[in-house]
Amino acid sequence: MIEVIQGDITKLEVDAIVNAANSSLLGGGGVDGAIHRAGGSAILEECRVIRAKQGGCKTGQSVLTTAGKLPAKKVIHTVGPIWQGGKNEEATLLANCYTNSLNLAVENGLRSIAFPNISTGIYGYPKAAAAEVAVETVRSFIKQHPDAFERVIFVCFEADNTALYQKLLEG
Repeated sequence: MIEVIQGDITKLEVDAIVNAANSSLLGGGGVDGAIHRAGGSAILEECRVIRAKQGGCKTGQSVLTTAGKLPAKKVIHTVGPIWQGGKNEEATLLANCYTNSLNLAVENGLRSIAFPNISTGIYGYPKAAAAEVAVETVRSFIKQHPDAFERVIFVCFEADNTALYQKLLEG
């Protein structure tokens, strides 16, 4: 049920892909930029509506939009923490990204979900530490909600990150 693949999250045919968004929800670099480019303007339009209602998205929180032209059905945007040495609740905030995204998927009947490596790009979260938080949080959620998902996928762009997740999932 929990798996890791190396590839491009924008190509996956799943119920939901998770976007490592910034708090503005208006697109950015990395995964965020790739999702907005591949999904087209419909995603940005829904993000603007959300911004108008609630003023963006806070760190650790998640919101749901259309997937536009993507093969996924929906995009769950979550804002990861910026790494500040681990002394500012980064692990808790990162875990909240996964938990809140999973909860949003359950609330909307989304049974397959793909996660990127949240906060490990420009936000600087150490990849090994982020992988541990991700795997531990998802495993804990699935233990509490064993029938919620058919598939949970960690999508890694790089081989080294893929290997980190494979090792954690085997253990």
